[in-house]
Amino acid sequence: MLLSKINSPDDVKKLSHAEIDSLASEIRKVIIDVVGKNGGHLASNLGVVELTIALHRVFDSPNDAIVWDVSHQCYAHKLLTGRYKEFSTLRQKNGLSGFTKKGESPHDFFDNGHSSTSISSALGLLTAWDLQKKQGRVIAVIGDGALTGGLAIEALSNAGQLAKNLIVILNDNQMSIDHNTGALSSYLSSLTVSSHYQSVRRVIDSIVTRIPFFGKHLEKFIFKFKRGLKGLFFSTNLFSDFKFEYAGPFDGHDEAGLERIFKRVKKTNRPVVVHVLTKKGKGYSPAENHPDRFHGIGPFFTSDGTVEKFDTVSFTESFSNSLMDLAQRRDDIVCITAAMAKGTGLSAFSRHYADRFFDVGIAEEHAVTFAGGLSAGGLLPIVCIYSTFVQRAVDQVIHDLALQNAHAILVLDRAGAVPNDGETHQGLFDIALFRPVPDVKIISPATAKDLDLCLNYACDHSGLFVIRYPKASCPSEREEFSAPVEEGRGILVKADSLNPALEASFEDKEGVPKILFVVTGGMYSEALVAVRSLLMDDILSDILSLRFIKPFDAEYFLNLAKEYDGIVFAEDGVVTGGISEYISGICAMNGIDNVAIKAFPDAFFSQGTRKEICSAAGLDSESLTEAAKKLVLKG
Repeated sequence: MLLSKINSPDDVKKLSHAEIDSLASEIRKVIIDVVGKNGGHLASNLGVVELTIALHRVFDSPNDAIVWDVSHQCYAHKLLTGRYKEFSTLRQKNGLSGFTKKGESPHDFFDNGHSSTSISSALGLLTAWDLQKKQGRVIAVIGDGALTGGLAIEALSNAGQLAKNLIVILNDNQMSIDHNTGALSSYLSSLTVSSHYQSVRRVIDSIVTRIPFFGKHLEKFIFKFKRGLKGLFFSTNLFSDFKFEYAGPFDGHDEAGLERIFKRVKKTNRPVVVHVLTKKGKGYSPAENHPDRFHGIGPFFTSDGTVEKFDTVSFTESFSNSLMDLAQRRDDIVCITAAMAKGTGLSAFSRHYADRFFDVGIAEEHAVTFAGGLSAGGLLPIVCIYSTFVQRAVDQVIHDLALQNAHAILVLDRAGAVPNDGETHQGLFDIALFRPVPDVKIISPATAKDLDLCLNYACDHSGLFVIRYPKASCPSEREEFSAPVEEGRGILVKADSLNPALEASFEDKEGVPKILFVVTGGMYSEALVAVRSLLMDDILSDILSLRFIKPFDAEYFLNLAKEYDGIVFAEDGVVTGGISEYISGICAMNGIDNVAIKAFPDAFFSQGTRKEICSAAGLDSESLTEAAKKLVLKG
């Protein structure tokens, strides 16, 4: 097996072109097998195998830097840079990350999991190398979907101004996560005609190099002639307007052809964009036919690509069901996503209400400000974004929604601990980011029914609402969560309703300690297990699920809290600036000091299952149980 002998890119350079074909097949098989077992990003990785091989055969990583945008297409890169033996641990606890990670390899220059960052990062790295007289080329590999992000366009503009010899590989597969939409996608498609221009331009360049130097007038004439030549083939070129040389498009699966192009590009001394066309899912028919389904996927049967079905309903699916019911009754509802229709549960809405659905591309900032305009025009926008990605739109939430007193709903999927994707995808910061913003209402439902009631409440009341929930299955429904929504108040689930027979045995006992778990909705399931465990240890405990993180009815809470011997806060967000820290301060000011805060500490959390991540943060059910015991069994 060729892969077992690849310890660095130097080994890849030694292979013959016949062996390269075999290597590409091996890479695809290993990726399919491991992702089939562990889950991960499949289609994007299968599409860049030849591109990755060509990059490592022509350039000299890590003396040359390859910067992968999002880096969810870096699996072949990992296999070619000495990580084949560990590849089976992909996305597992203490295993390889599903993204580039500096701690794994000197060939990974950034910990990257967010879109549209590669050109900025690469330009900064190249500038630093230049200032320090360090030799080496810097290559940014960015997809056409990521190019819709405003940060990428800003970086192109700056790179053209600096005139650094940055190399940008535009991997054009006409997909991001969902199918690309918008003018930029259409524009890239129109550039296919430019391959004719490139061939003619190369002929002209070869002739020009043979002409003796006749001064600046000839130089200016040649430049104007080439600009005019471009006009014969296409009316405009975004990249040339940014002062980049543009080459392409080229077949992204022709490894030998890519090598030839990269060798020429390597000699350029100007910023250049190399446009390559690839097919997402290349070499695996289920992924080729359904690239969106196989973008980010859980474990599946590699024989036919089917995913095992489960009876449980996720929060994402529950949101989708509630939204469809609302949309039937209200024609003012419009939905916005940033290239994540499937991931955020908007697929059904997009099919049934196409004229009220807007996929703006990977442009969270625009999505939020666009929603502000829709609200000003009399519609009710529902913006669906992963918690980790809304970090890019904090200013827009504050300035273009909250400050405008817009009636809008920001739905944050994947809040709290996010399994398998690692540090870049944890949804831990949204509470701390948005709780200080005036007039924002933050809701944290705990069950499917709770989510349905809260979504309806947000639709029926004015102002900006943030609704957050985890990437998890909805827990079993309870009657308490069908209670009407009261602003600032949560849902109290009492121990006697959980196990009346066991609780009755406490009636004749004196001095039985009583604990109150105060939890954000995403921590309800862990608290529920802790409550049942404590009952076995003769400790009663109830759960207050905070429907409202903001506003918070302090008077109601203090009257309730005085009935308990200890309070344990469990929050699926960071402790600094979180709701637990805030409420514990209220407790302290009112003489309630027997409290414990369990929330995510000041750290980044790597990949693992949800339970493993919660355990690492002290937020699993066992940790909550121990925290409660320490409060009431002191001494």
